[in-house]
Amino acid sequence: MTRSFRTDPLPAGLLQDLVDLAGRAPSAGKSQGWHLVALEGVDTASFWDATLPPERRATFRWPRLLAAPVILLPLAEPQAYVDRYAEPDKVRSGLGESPAAWPAPYWTIDASMAVMTLLLAAEDAGLGALFFGVFRGEAELRTELGIPDDLELLGAIALGFPADDPDAAGTGRSAGRPRRPADDIIHRSRWSPRPGAGDP
Repeated sequence: MTRSFRTDPLPAGLLQDLVDLAGRAPSAGKSQGWHLVALEGVDTASFWDATLPPERRATFRWPRLLAAPVILLPLAEPQAYVDRYAEPDKVRSGLGESPAAWPAPYWTIDASMAVMTLLLAAEDAGLGALFFGVFRGEAELRTELGIPDDLELLGAIALGFPADDPDAAGTGRSAGRPRRPADDIIHRSRWSPRPGAGDP
C-alpha cells in the first residue's frame, strides 16, 4: 500500500482501463452492483476537506498521501442484487425479496473483489494505491458529492504514481505484525482449533 504520492495525473484512459478490468471480478448473478465516484486533480480537495479538516493536517502522519491525484470512492448497491434476483431466471432463489433475504451481503463481497482487482491492476500498471477507511466526515462527503443514502461506502482508494522516495511516508502501524502462515489458515477436512486459540 502506497502512502506517498507524486501529483502527476494519470495517463489518459488508464483509469477506464483499470475499472474495466476490475469489472471482470466475480459478481453474483452478474448483478454488477458497484460504482466508483472518481475525484481527480483539484476535485480531491472535497474528499480531504470532509474527512481530514485543515486543523488536523499539520499532525497527519502521511502528508504526501494528500498529493494522490485520484481518490476513488467504491460503493456497493444492495438493490441491484435484489432486482437481479427478482428476474425470471433467479426468482426461485427468494433473494429478490429484499436485502434481508440474503445470507451474506454479496453486494459488499462483489464490490470488495472488484476493488481488490483494481488494486492489483494498478500495481501491475506501475501505480501506487492505498485502500483506507472513511471514519470521519462520511455524511458531509455524501452530501457534497450527491451520493445516495442506499449505497454502501466501502472506503476510499488513493491512486497515483508513488513518490520518488516512498519510504519517506513510513509504514502503517500494523506493518510489523507477522503474516499468518497457510497452515494456520487452512482447516483440512473439518474445523480444528489451533493450539492456544480455543473454539469460537
